Amino acid sequence: MADDNIQHRQTDSPTGDIAYLARSRHRIPALVALTERPRSRSELCELTGVSDSTIRRTLDEFEDQIWIRKDGYQYTATRLGEVIASGMEELIERVETARKLRDVWHWLPDEVGEFPVEMWTDLTVTVADPDSPYRPVNRFEFLLREATAVRYLRAEIALMDPCFDVLRQRINDGVDVTVIGRPNCNAYFYSNYPEHNRELLQRDNFTVLEYDDLPPYGIGLLDERVIISCYEQGSGTVRALVDTDVPSVHEWAQSIYERYTSDAHPFDPQSTVE
Repeated sequence: MADDNIQHRQTDSPTGDIAYLARSRHRIPALVALTERPRSRSELCELTGVSDSTIRRTLDEFEDQIWIRKDGYQYTATRLGEVIASGMEELIERVETARKLRDVWHWLPDEVGEFPVEMWTDLTVTVADPDSPYRPVNRFEFLLREATAVRYLRAEIALMDPCFDVLRQRINDGVDVTVIGRPNCNAYFYSNYPEHNRELLQRDNFTVLEYDDLPPYGIGLLDERVIISCYEQGSGTVRALVDTDVPSVHEWAQSIYERYTSDAHPFDPQSTVE
């Protein structure tokens, strides 16, 4: 009982309230649940997986904070409780997003850090790890299968197995595809897959451009979805893939793509012949 009193006194400051809610896993879910509709104590026990005595003590503490009120045998959130619950949910969402982005932050364009924080939660981040090194590639393959138009700056990921087979099929299906690559990358890929590339380059809906000084990351525009491919410097390994359909991100990505397109020149297969 003495511990409960100490814990309760720690809520005499805003950070104390946050610490109090975050210290036990059931408190935030319980408060959020009471913002959705009135609930009984037994419902909250079932929802949070804690004992009746724990929920009773939590509800007493919530009432002391004027976060909830009791109505018969049920409890419901007050307007103060709704504000606190919403704020905690938003904080958790932002922390979750930051946890995802911190693994790829140093590979991302600097402009991503300038996006509004609210926009970060709309980013899908797929990171390679030792157990699943091809997760970003598999994510891109999935998105590529649904695309009806493809434009890509530094498209190394699209030239990897199994993405290249999907890319060829999309081109054969009539999808317009334009890629801008580094000269050495284009030459390497063409020399390793000459038959496939000769066939593809004859298609009116497939364009390969070159630019000497491309950024260390890739930017793809698959219809309205933006792809940012994060490559490991030196090896070209795909470390992560970030994708989103936020319109303002699409505008930014399109401006980057068009900037390089205006100065790029067509790939010449003859340049690979020694």
